[in-house]
Amino acid sequence: MKKYLLLTLVVSLLITAFVGSVSAADLLDEIQSKGQITIAMEGTWSPWTFHNEDDELVGYDVEVGKALAERLGVKPNFVEGPWDGLLAGLEVGRYDIMINGVGITEERQKKYDFSVPYAYNKPVVIVRGDYDEIHTMEDLKGKKTANTITSLFAETAEKYGANVIGVDDLNQTLELVLSGRIDATLNTEVTYFEYMRAHPEANLKIAAYGEDVTEIGIPLRKGEEIATLKEAINAALADMAESGVLTELSEKYFNTDISKK
Repeated sequence: MKKYLLLTLVVSLLITAFVGSVSAADLLDEIQSKGQITIAMEGTWSPWTFHNEDDELVGYDVEVGKALAERLGVKPNFVEGPWDGLLAGLEVGRYDIMINGVGITEERQKKYDFSVPYAYNKPVVIVRGDYDEIHTMEDLKGKKTANTITSLFAETAEKYGANVIGVDDLNQTLELVLSGRIDATLNTEVTYFEYMRAHPEANLKIAAYGEDVTEIGIPLRKGEEIATLKEAINAALADMAESGVLTELSEKYFNTDISKK
């Protein structure tokens, strides 16, 4: 009787392990069987993900998600939510992936897996169009800049010897630049082009590019079950890059190609 019970227990454990290994390897199959992939995003961050005048969800990452889903042979199911809840929801399996301009950092890589980068966020120095004293990051030494004091841009400006003034937001910062009260501000290339799209008359230009480029990727929860999905996503992104889809979408939403480093 004891041998029978022991044998039953062993068989049960083997079956559980087998089923677990099969389910762990079949997340991509599960998505394709359902015919849809659930994609988390904010929906409030133009031009990455936002709502147009007709309240339709649009943006760079929305179209990236649609193109990705098409290559996986499924339909995209976009679920919107606040930033803080998106990564947490991804971790517990509420979403399959998240596409929301997420920077790949060492801290995030400890908790999540990532696809290959599909975009790059480049730091830039923004000055007035007629200002010609800054051409490199080293030229910031002794110059007056402005950023929110706790931002990485403020730290970078100080690292290069700039005198940093604390401000509340981007609009206030650029008003200081335009009025000549400061020499420059640091931000991302994407932010600059988005501002110029909304204010094409603004007398601003990019004077220099920084070296600390942020890679943008698609986060996935960690685990063996995402291996095949990650592989398929990377292959799809490679195809989108090679075929020019990412370049086309970048220029459509950012007026520049953010798909290349």
